[in-house]
Amino acid sequence: MVTTGETLVTQQETSNFDLASYLKDKQQLVEAALDRSLAITRPETIYEAMRYSLLAGGKRLRPILCLTTCELLGGTLEMALPTACALEMIHTMSLIHDDLPAMDNDDYRRGKLTNHKKYGEDIAILAGDGLLAYAFEYAATQTRNVDPHNLINVLGRLGRTVGPAGLVGGQVLDLESEGKPDITVDTLKFIHTHKTGALLETSVVSGAILAGGSTEDIQRLSQYAQNIGLAFQIIDDILDITSTQEELGKTAGKDLRDQKATYPSLWGLEESKKQAQNLVSGAIAQLTPYGNKAEPLRAIANFIVTRNN
Repeated sequence: MVTTGETLVTQQETSNFDLASYLKDKQQLVEAALDRSLAITRPETIYEAMRYSLLAGGKRLRPILCLTTCELLGGTLEMALPTACALEMIHTMSLIHDDLPAMDNDDYRRGKLTNHKKYGEDIAILAGDGLLAYAFEYAATQTRNVDPHNLINVLGRLGRTVGPAGLVGGQVLDLESEGKPDITVDTLKFIHTHKTGALLETSVVSGAILAGGSTEDIQRLSQYAQNIGLAFQIIDDILDITSTQEELGKTAGKDLRDQKATYPSLWGLEESKKQAQNLVSGAIAQLTPYGNKAEPLRAIANFIVTRNN
């Protein structure tokens, strides 16, 4: 849920673009689409568990990025909405599994009990599995007015993003690195470009592909997304230190408790903030050819480094 409207307006004083309103409108569109996408049927428990986490709120940044880039390159919201929902289903799966006792062992997510605390570990695992499988089914069967080759490209990217070359690989290295005092910046970057950045990049690039973007478009937007993905994780690391559980909607201070290497632990808070801002500046530079049409993406990049949850 976007709770930083005052901050967002302040950041955008130099332009006529109202990011807070833009995010609110797109968020409402995504929320309604997600609600429609998944009905409760038999066996009710698994569908209830899937909906519990899928509809638990959040910024909906990934689906919004997909919709935004599709519109930037001349596509429509209708073309991108099924993939946008699929991206949020995959993201939700990763959160459900990440919160499990075998992983990060967290009790709260988005201000609510985590899925396994609500339904038990067995149902939580299956809810994540169900969302992952359904994401591909939904994107494949509900997408309309898109070149089939472009849709296949998107589905292939989704598969790579969630597998050992993406989320899974990043999570494995993250688990293997816990408690080790000699983790390097390169290793930390590998973890987060796979665990966090990969899905953000696919969110941006998927919208571009669905709209029929050129190779040059894909390259520019990939670099934009890689930069904001890493900046997003740096800010996450900072917020884990500086924010409360109420602000985050999840347990604060877990990185220190779990002896995880973070950017602040390697660089310090001020250098981490500087690096995040440099990444965002580099991301925004990639948008120059699109002029004012890219203002939503510019504003979202700035939001990455000013958010408080």
